[in-house]
Amino acid sequence: MTKLHHTFALAAALGLGVAASADARDLRVAPGAPPAHPASSHLYGGLVEYLPEESDGGMNAILLGPEVVSLGQMKDALQTGLVDVGNLLPLYFPAELPNFALAGELSLSGTDPHAMGAALTEYTVNCASCQEEMSKFGIVYLGSGSSDPYVLLTTKPVASADDVKGLRLRSGGAPFSRWAEHFGAVPVSIGVGETFEAMSQGTIDGSMASIGDLLSFRLVELVKQVTAVPLGTYFSTSNFATAKNTWAELSAEERGALLRAANRANANFTNRWGYEFPAVAAQAAKDAGIAMVDADPAFAEAAREFAIADRETAAAISAERFGMTDAADRVAEFIGLVEKWEAISAEVNHDPSAMAERVYDEVWSKVDLSTYGM
Repeated sequence: MTKLHHTFALAAALGLGVAASADARDLRVAPGAPPAHPASSHLYGGLVEYLPEESDGGMNAILLGPEVVSLGQMKDALQTGLVDVGNLLPLYFPAELPNFALAGELSLSGTDPHAMGAALTEYTVNCASCQEEMSKFGIVYLGSGSSDPYVLLTTKPVASADDVKGLRLRSGGAPFSRWAEHFGAVPVSIGVGETFEAMSQGTIDGSMASIGDLLSFRLVELVKQVTAVPLGTYFSTSNFATAKNTWAELSAEERGALLRAANRANANFTNRWGYEFPAVAAQAAKDAGIAMVDADPAFAEAAREFAIADRETAAAISAERFGMTDAADRVAEFIGLVEKWEAISAEVNHDPSAMAERVYDEVWSKVDLSTYGM
């Protein structure tokens, strides 16, 4: 979409929003994902619902679709003021957001979606260097979420490690690429939105992804088999990256309302992306005749062992690439938070409302909104 088309689309969206709520502060918000994806329906749909509630009608969210701002355009949209709040994927910008890059390098360690989102939220809010890098980037952080454990979505049968050898697999980041290479596959780094075309043309044999991609990106039309093997989760997200200039204009009360709405939506999004949507996608796969297979025990165990060993690789990469001399300590700290939140998630039986309450109590209630993000 051209810049002129963006302007017209944004003007149309703003016109609708102003007509609906002339007395409230309207924030332009963008999920960057298609309507079927939980990032649109539950993450930003949740913000649209919760923000007026948390602000007593004083604030609204105007939803801008991916035709206005895509995930790849989110950085520019936030930095230029096109949107006030956007779904930013920090792994797109590792050099500028190295702390998020470190978290992303640990993706293979993810098993419990709620725990991963909460762990990254607590880590990032209390990490001085994380806050500094986001300030330079021009955003304020309001929490993270997580996908379900990734699986193999392939056009060829896979059960053992030998079956993976030589397959061309779409990779969403460096740790997944390392996993593929370790098991003899060929990682292909393309955007998730390009997966359907690449698979339909035979450029790739499959994807390491959420099973929800079967529906979000129409892969149900192409995939022949879903193989469950420990592949981690995608949790290196900044779900509600808020433009620093927008944040500065908000009062402490308005910041609190936005934060509370975001916290609730983060938990509901993770519940949808990490738990509910995978069940819907699995049923769709069965209805489409797609084979649902568990990796053989030896392959699954080898994948788990690689995930643990890869933590050392993640630390080494961050130390070399970004000069993080304490990278190993940061990895240990983060894994400790994952274990803490895995226990909490199990304690509340993965209930999204309970998780939102615990994250607020453990993290956000301790934040000084007069200074946070400034």
